[in-house]
Amino acid sequence: MINVTVYIRNDCHLCDQVIKDLQELQNKIPHNVILMDIENDSSLKELFDMDIPVVETGPYRLKYSFSKKELEMTLSASMDRQTHLEKIGSDDYERIKTRSEKINSTDRISYWISRHYLLLLNLIVFLYIGFPFLAPALKQIGADSAAEVIYRVYKPLCHQWSFRSFFLFGDQVYYPHEEANVSGILTFEDVTGISDLNDPNRLFARNFEGNETLGYKVAICERDVGIWGSILIFGILFGLSKRKIKGLNWVLWIILGILPIGLDGFSQVISQMNIPFLHNILPYRESTPFLRTFTGFLFGFTTAWFGYPSIEEAMSDSRRILAKKFAAINSKS
Repeated sequence: MINVTVYIRNDCHLCDQVIKDLQELQNKIPHNVILMDIENDSSLKELFDMDIPVVETGPYRLKYSFSKKELEMTLSASMDRQTHLEKIGSDDYERIKTRSEKINSTDRISYWISRHYLLLLNLIVFLYIGFPFLAPALKQIGADSAAEVIYRVYKPLCHQWSFRSFFLFGDQVYYPHEEANVSGILTFEDVTGISDLNDPNRLFARNFEGNETLGYKVAICERDVGIWGSILIFGILFGLSKRKIKGLNWVLWIILGILPIGLDGFSQVISQMNIPFLHNILPYRESTPFLRTFTGFLFGFTTAWFGYPSIEEAMSDSRRILAKKFAAINSKS
């Protein structure tokens, strides 16, 4: 017996007519009818909203309008195909058939993930960016040991240079390298007494976590705060839109997301290399806290905008396939 999936919605007289036609064809072409209400799944509604009712059987799909004769021909084609595959009896077909007749734990987990993946991603990103801000809060209340765990965990993930990091609970929110030329604030050199940020002093800057006067360092740098913070912001907006935001064009992703962070980051790195002939072309520069955060924000936001809709497309396909499988098995029980 073949499975016939009918995508319907409530108060649809065309849907009622198709279901009636299928009932009348039951004796001629035995089949199992699976009803899927598109109002229960936004991806199904987006896919079939203007075509209801839709009939699927095997690899064949009919979108309204179609006649009872066309419906009969489609069911016959599906029945012939299934009979042919059963006659051949290939291992692949038998494996697929066996898998389609049973719901296992992998199916249930996959379906749950396909429905809740965005919540999981947002939670992971929230925790990833949240713990670095928790570290200075812990330092502020005297829980130094707990704070140190966070700083150590994030050390392999970020350079943690204090002159490129935000500070909480202090006189300023950042203490940039004096070469950044940020006016009106104390620099890292001013507050530490260091006059040259050479390699040994950069190691000190990495390990320096602050004090009661200056405040305490966030455990990831300003650029990382911009990147991960903007990914979280887009993830929340994507959820509020019910995952309907269309993906960003890859050209715009490169122009708006990759080029700004690349120009700011690489020009800084190259200018600080000890290559004399480059100094005339690209003088020594240190990016500002604003530029690091802003270019990080652009990169993170556009990357999420480029990637999340593609993830939703894949998850939507998984939801549809698994929901159809569950409905088919439940209709037989």
